[in-house]
Amino acid sequence: MNTKYRALFNENFSIENYDALLNDITADFEYKVTFRIGETPFFIPNSLKNQLLEASQEVIAFIQKEEFKKLTDKALELNRKVPNEDSHTTFLAIDFGICEEDGEIIPKLIEVQGFPSLYNFQYNLAEKFVKYYPFLSELTPFFNNLSKDDYLQLVEEAICNNHPKENVVLLEIEPKKQNTQIDFLYCERDFGVPTVCVTKVIKKGDQLFYTNSKGNDIVIKRIYNRVIFDELDVRTDLQLNFNFSDNLDVEWAGHPNWFFRISKFILPYLKGKYFIETTLLSDLKEIPFDLENYVLKPLFSFSGSGVIFHVKREDIEAVTEKDLYILQKKVNYKPLIQSPNGKVKAEVRLLAVWKKDALSPTLVTNLVRLSRGEMIGVKFNKDKDWVGGTVGMFEK
Repeated sequence: MNTKYRALFNENFSIENYDALLNDITADFEYKVTFRIGETPFFIPNSLKNQLLEASQEVIAFIQKEEFKKLTDKALELNRKVPNEDSHTTFLAIDFGICEEDGEIIPKLIEVQGFPSLYNFQYNLAEKFVKYYPFLSELTPFFNNLSKDDYLQLVEEAICNNHPKENVVLLEIEPKKQNTQIDFLYCERDFGVPTVCVTKVIKKGDQLFYTNSKGNDIVIKRIYNRVIFDELDVRTDLQLNFNFSDNLDVEWAGHPNWFFRISKFILPYLKGKYFIETTLLSDLKEIPFDLENYVLKPLFSFSGSGVIFHVKREDIEAVTEKDLYILQKKVNYKPLIQSPNGKVKAEVRLLAVWKKDALSPTLVTNLVRLSRGEMIGVKFNKDKDWVGGTVGMFEK
């Protein structure tokens, strides 16, 4: 990897610095992040960066195909359809495992989502790393030669679409209980967009409103949607005053339909060196004899819920809705980030925004997850250090 900055960082790393960085983030809002933040950025060399960009462009080219909507209509039939869908997604997150194949490092597509990620937290995290390790100012977390101001302008325009900030809301289920709350707090600070719980939205005719801090009902013109229907469907205790399937006079920054269209649903269609053998269970001719080399995944789950890593024949046979699951070949994540005590695996999420009238999405920044476990994720990394969420840094 980028050995120059890895050596510099490891020489300057200390637990005191790490604790100070975490405390600094906590002090921004007197709020302690509920997910683990990794001790280090991932210093991504140009060779790997170029591979990530090439692979992402192949994904984007597939999404831009004229027949893409027709191809993915079934994803909405299998779930739900929300009216007033726009012509393309607003947000795009493309996840790559950093793997080894034939002795070479190569990114492999793990997942793709038409849904927003931690756009506000990630650049703030990069700034915290630079604050405690000043030599990192030579690097950037951004793509396309974006400056911080360029980045914030692009993301803000995608979220707000020129509407007054008070008429745009970040919508979530009980946002103060979400692991991603830190991103909501930075979003409100950076863009002035209020965070509103789905239960607090008021419907009047075909319009939606929320009550501001002064007690006034404010019309919602645009929704920055962070609601995952998987979670909403199981929260039968929640009382909503509107239905997502209502024909509402509102714009979406991240229309819910794109969560289903751009998802694991498209993985079986993607072929090439950066893509993993993936089969819809309903298309599976026979169950492979070497199931230890496969992972069973639901199409539309979030944050790894429902994934079976050690697949057994009976797991596949037990699935009744076979058009809602995929069988995916395992890949060999390569431990390549040198920590003080061993090497660590990485998964890189490239984040893009797609403004309303733009011809194509713009890659803007990234999110990295570090792991020592069998898989990326909290339950595989309990009681380990140099794991968790972080950011990739590139040479300018």
